[in-house]
Parts: sequence; structure tokens; C-alpha cells
Amino acid sequence: MTRTYVITGAASGIGRATAQILRDRGDTVIGVDLQGVEVSGDLSTAAGRANAAAEATGLAGGTVDAVIACAGLSLPKVVTAAVNYFGVTEFLEAMRPALARSTAPRAAVVSSMASLQPVAPPLVEALLADDEAPALAIAAELAKDPQTGNLIYSSSKQALSRWVRREAPRADWAGAGIPLNAVGPGIVETPMTAELLATPESTAHVDAVVPMPLNGHQGPESIANLLIWLTSAENTHCCGQTIYCDGGSDAVLRGDDIWSWNEAGIRARFAEIQAGLAQ
Repeated sequence: MTRTYVITGAASGIGRATAQILRDRGDTVIGVDLQGVEVSGDLSTAAGRANAAAEATGLAGGTVDAVIACAGLSLPKVVTAAVNYFGVTEFLEAMRPALARSTAPRAAVVSSMASLQPVAPPLVEALLADDEAPALAIAAELAKDPQTGNLIYSSSKQALSRWVRREAPRADWAGAGIPLNAVGPGIVETPMTAELLATPESTAHVDAVVPMPLNGHQGPESIANLLIWLTSAENTHCCGQTIYCDGGSDAVLRGDDIWSWNEAGIRARFAEIQAGLAQ
């Protein structure tokens, strides 16, 4: 059975690769980007997001089976926070009514393994408060210095992964039968990363920060295929996850124990269970 997809960032990179794979297999794709696709929309503004969602919904006839949000920027500028966070969250919220009309609705977004790297906590918290003006004001302050400006990208991606985890189990998403998840890529060979990989020196720096022991840098298709599965009817229970498809970066950087943060709570619960069994 063919499905109708709305894909942001469909004119290049991961979004373009995803759209092409889906079209080649016979699905209907409505692309959203600044230009060159079905819907021309500026996701850096609230009006642009709302208009793009309305136009995409109209082109789909009111029902959308899946939304894949790929649009994003990595510039050390305010617009990165606007597009990477609000350009995803507000767009998805605007598309929810059309998703709810599908018999197998799904949504997935592109986060990043940068969500695991240093961030600016005030920006992350401001983004998660879903109040755009204060968040962008903080981003503007960070952008004044190149070093802090580089934190805008990682902060926007961490906030996005946290938003997915926060919202996915709620009534509007899981309660409505809509799995919502994210993918965290490593270094994907796209126009966005071309400058980072332009010289042996810059590539060596990237590889030191983002080690990818499994097959090195990845093509956009590696992420596209995962996004397609997450938004397929076959995905019935994956909920609120950021799946790091990153050649092993997460495993290298975070190591083999990502559970001990709650060790005290686990031990306390285990003690309660033992006490109950002893009674």
C-alpha cells in the first residue's frame, strides 16, 4: 500500500535522499523547502511554518500518513535555533490533524549525535519552554562570539531530541496512535558538511570529535532508510527514541554504561521488591 509523506528539507541532503527513495518505490512525497519542491516555505518563522503546513495538508487532500522533518542548519547563527527546533516542533504540531486522519500515522525528525556534545544549557531550556522570542535572544548573545556560536547547533539538536522524548508518550502523539521518534546521524556527506570535510586537516579534526569506527562517514541514504522504517506501518512501538545511526560515535563517546545515572533509584526499587518478597 502506498503512503503519502511530507518531508521538510526535501531539496537537498538527507531530505532529498529520503524523498527520492520513497518516490522510486511509488509513494507520494510532498517536499517542503525554500525552493525547488512542492511547497516553498521558510521554516525560520512562525508564519512560514504555519503556511507550509497548511499548503502541504492541502496538497495531500487533508490526510498525511507520515511527516519526516529533515530541514536543518549548522550555522553559528540565530536562524539555526529557529529552524532546527521551532521549524520542526511547530511544523509537526501543525501537521498533527492531517496525521490523525491516517490509518497508520507516523512522524520522525532528524536530530544529531551533536545532541551528546557540549551545549549551552540556558538555550536548551529556553527552547524546551517553547517560547521563541526569549530562546532566539539567547541564541543572539551566543552568536556574538564564534566559540559560543558553535553551541547553537548542538543545543538545538539536544533540545529537539528532548522534545521528542517529552512529547512522544503524550496523548496527542502516542495516545493518538502516532509514533514520534528521531534519528541522530554522525557525519553525513551532504552539502552541509562539505566544508568540514574539504581538507585532510579539517577532516581529521571532525573525525577526532565524531569518531565513526563502523564504515566511516555515511551517505544520506543510511539515514533515509532508517527514517523510512520509523515512519512505516511496521513501526508500531518505537516511541520517543533518538536512534543514533552514527557509525559508533555514541558507543565510543558515551561508553558501555548509559544507565548508572539512575543507579541509586534502581537500587532503592530493588530493595523495595526484596522487602515485599520477604513479607
